[in-house]
Amino acid sequence: MTTSPHGGNLRELARLSGKNESDILDFSANLNPLGPPEWLRSLLSSCVSSLVNYPDPGCEALIQAAAKRYGVRPEEILAGNGSTEILFLLPAVSGKNSAVIPVPSYTDYARAARQAGLLVKSIPLLESAGFQLDLADLDNKITNRDIVFLGQPNNPTGQVLPTGELRALARQHASALFVVDEAFGDFVEGFDSLTRDRPPNVLVLLSLTKNFAVPGLRLGCAVGNPALIQALKDRQPPWSVNTLAQAVGARALQDATYLERARQFVKEARQAFLKNLGTIPGLTVFPGCANFLLARIDRKTLDAPTLASKLIKKGFAIRVCGNFEGLDIRFFRMAVRTPDDNARLADALREALDRPTPRKISRETPAIMFQGTSSNAGKSVLCAALCRILLQDGFRVAPFKAQNMSLNSHVTPDGAEIGRAQAVQAQACRIAPDARMNPVLLKPNTDTGCQVIVMGKPVGNMNVRQYITYKPEAFAAAKDAYDQLAAEHDVIVMEGAGSPAEVNLKHHDIVNMPMARHARAPVLLVGDIDRGGVFASFVGTLEVLAEWERRLVAGFVINKFRGDPSLLQDACDYTLAHTGRPVLGCVPFLRDLGLPQEDSVGMFKDARHGQSAPPDRCVEIVMIRLPHVSNFTDFDALLIEPDVRFRVAETADELGAPDAVIIPGSKNVIGDLAHLRQTGLAEKIAGLECAGKTEIAGLCGGYQMLGEKIEDPSKIESDKDSAEGLGFLNLSTTLGVEKILVQATAIHQPSGHSVHGYEIHHGRSVTINLDPLFIRDDGEVIGTGRADGRVWGTYLHGVFDSDPFRRWWVDRLRTRKGLPPAGKIFATYDLEPAFNRLADTVRQTLDMPTVYKLLGLR
Repeated sequence: MTTSPHGGNLRELARLSGKNESDILDFSANLNPLGPPEWLRSLLSSCVSSLVNYPDPGCEALIQAAAKRYGVRPEEILAGNGSTEILFLLPAVSGKNSAVIPVPSYTDYARAARQAGLLVKSIPLLESAGFQLDLADLDNKITNRDIVFLGQPNNPTGQVLPTGELRALARQHASALFVVDEAFGDFVEGFDSLTRDRPPNVLVLLSLTKNFAVPGLRLGCAVGNPALIQALKDRQPPWSVNTLAQAVGARALQDATYLERARQFVKEARQAFLKNLGTIPGLTVFPGCANFLLARIDRKTLDAPTLASKLIKKGFAIRVCGNFEGLDIRFFRMAVRTPDDNARLADALREALDRPTPRKISRETPAIMFQGTSSNAGKSVLCAALCRILLQDGFRVAPFKAQNMSLNSHVTPDGAEIGRAQAVQAQACRIAPDARMNPVLLKPNTDTGCQVIVMGKPVGNMNVRQYITYKPEAFAAAKDAYDQLAAEHDVIVMEGAGSPAEVNLKHHDIVNMPMARHARAPVLLVGDIDRGGVFASFVGTLEVLAEWERRLVAGFVINKFRGDPSLLQDACDYTLAHTGRPVLGCVPFLRDLGLPQEDSVGMFKDARHGQSAPPDRCVEIVMIRLPHVSNFTDFDALLIEPDVRFRVAETADELGAPDAVIIPGSKNVIGDLAHLRQTGLAEKIAGLECAGKTEIAGLCGGYQMLGEKIEDPSKIESDKDSAEGLGFLNLSTTLGVEKILVQATAIHQPSGHSVHGYEIHHGRSVTINLDPLFIRDDGEVIGTGRADGRVWGTYLHGVFDSDPFRRWWVDRLRTRKGLPPAGKIFATYDLEPAFNRLADTVRQTLDMPTVYKLLGLR
């Protein structure tokens, strides 16, 4: 195996395994399994400018923080370049000529003593006694000329001595020096540190870099008698502790919350790991109290070095313990890592020991996730592209987004409501949309609240604080949905939400990095270069991620680029050098892609100025932009008609005098009605209706607004009980608790055309003397209008996707305007060409060999 006397030599482990360092699960080094605290990177960045100066030779801020933390005087503390530095300085200044060391124990106790010329006296810890030290036996072995080295807890056994008895023993042997190594003490529940009520002849060693998972910084402390501390300082090299280590240590010593989290995490993970390992025949595991476990192989045909060689080939590193005095080549040590890592090592141990696995291990479905540096960076479109590419390459692929916040939703064939983007991505996969593809959907209905939809059904309206409380339940549903979906497909293409770097949201995020970790999905971070600052966004996002989150990021994708990609090479090289992650693609800006957009922002920006058809040869249709507009993709098909100028209006001045005005769906009908009145849009629309030259249509919530009254007795969408409608149709609506979610086919009575779409609404409408316009297959009327056809509405979303109906309606507008009807379909609303065009472009501009390698598919 490795020539290093310690664990954690990743370079050597990578050489032995033939893998990259990042691909090795290192159980040989006993570090905090939580990884470094999230404040680490920002703190280090803030200290970089200080590196032009020498470190503080007295480590004043660090010493003051340690004194406060351990309740001692500053002169009782020494900071060192790791506790190992202090350990090797100690024998030479101790005035002792021999060392008493219970074994097995940390090998450098004996090494430091022997380098200083001390005689080493070992006290065997008996395996039959669970490697527990007999303090009475130790009492008999100690002389006044001894240094007594004690691990508290012991490394590698994890055993803890009774601190009260240890204090009494030290006081009894007042002339001996007791060195108590508490490197792993912070991982022990209820640990009683000897830094408190410390006998004068006790020196306590503390390892901050193990506890805070930053061993590369090298930082340790000693707490002891001021005279001994001063003697150590006199022998210590100058500037032993660098500037960065001092800053991290001072901050770490104040972070009791992080250590408490780590303690609880280790306790639970160790218990589960111990139980799992206990089911492996031929393996004995010794329970301990620290963040590691000692084990013994009970097979004559296998020893620990051979086992370690088998495991490293699979990417697992363990610590062979043959160089610990008192142990032989049957023994090895394992760090306690995350539950998932621990379970994987247990499975690898079973296989290496040629034992059958007692539990069924499901096939791990490969997955990859697109996350963004911001909203609207293009994640949804790239997910759709990769879905189609994988489909073209013969894989059964499905999309997944744990949580979506959107007013643009879709109804699945079984009546579940999901985000429209996942429905489009499912179409790219040529499979039916499924609630498991978007298990949590948030539909904002106020500035601070939303309707929460879980597995396609509403569970209630919640404000922000209420939803944060509910999030653990939502996350459990999302993980369960993912597991089910993944079990049925070859590969999953996942989408994040917003940015993973929102520092105010990260601690309760369920859609970005936590979901990627659950799926073991590498992350590609997408940036919109059309907005500017894309490389700063890449670097900045990585800078605020925790270390475990950074490890998930495999690379970057530049999106919406206009120009020659070769001009970006210097910036890509800089990004690689700064982050260690490559830019894996530069996707061009795709105009008129022809796919429904995830966010209304893009549509409204693109549609605001309309198309370029001459006004005298086309009809003009204006959609009202409502504050809570929903299902705006209802109008995508109108954008492809060559004789239609489609605009979006937010104000009365923007409305003009078009041939048709459409009021879209809304998640807060009463609130959006008030908005129409406050902005003057309601009055302007009424004027157009009176003039008789503009047709007025409403879809879903817009249909309800056209009526006389809307009542919301259960306050489903707002805090108002009722509101007067615009009064264009003799219709009244009551919002009910039960939500109608159904895919539907209806016949448009005036034209005879069949239209297909879906209904998503709480409202039940009653009409008087209105013509039934849209009649569902089951006979239900889902749209009505006036006899003159100038004002009408329907609950059916997607009505304009029907090419025959859409052309019939546009021709009716043409006739009213005095233009001849076309009489034939000009444009076919078919997403298949758009999917294939998108896939072709992304295949050419994204590093697909690397994507396949990340997925483990090639």
